[in-house]
Amino acid sequence: MRGLAYFLGIASGFGLTLQIGMNSKLRTVLQNANTAALISFLVGTTGLIVLLAVTRTPMPARDTLASVPAWAWFGGLMGAFYVAISTVVASQLGTASLLGLALSGQLAMALVVDHFGWLGLPEHPITLTRLVGVALLGVGVWLVSR
Repeated sequence: MRGLAYFLGIASGFGLTLQIGMNSKLRTVLQNANTAALISFLVGTTGLIVLLAVTRTPMPARDTLASVPAWAWFGGLMGAFYVAISTVVASQLGTASLLGLALSGQLAMALVVDHFGWLGLPEHPITLTRLVGVALLGVGVWLVSR
């Protein structure tokens, strides 16, 4: 089962790379990053609605929705920020550099979130080994961006 998780993680990276190019082209044609991001999210939302309908996934009960912490409702804003920014940055730096920089930011923030156990996630302290991993990724991003 863990092998499937690794495969799906890599596949999501493939999809993210393709999404960057698609959204960047959308921004270029529409001449507006925010409109491109909105259309991207509308298409994605439509896809999720169809998926829920096809799989007949029941909607959560009202009390379940009420139990969600207020901060947890805003994850989509992080996605919207990323999509809007990537439509501009990809055309300036290229997909590889954008993804390298984004991954560096994700990994650095992940270390902080893990260390403190923020967002309801388990604590995993920052170690020298983990810091070296982030530094090596930084070197890789620098090499890719040259």
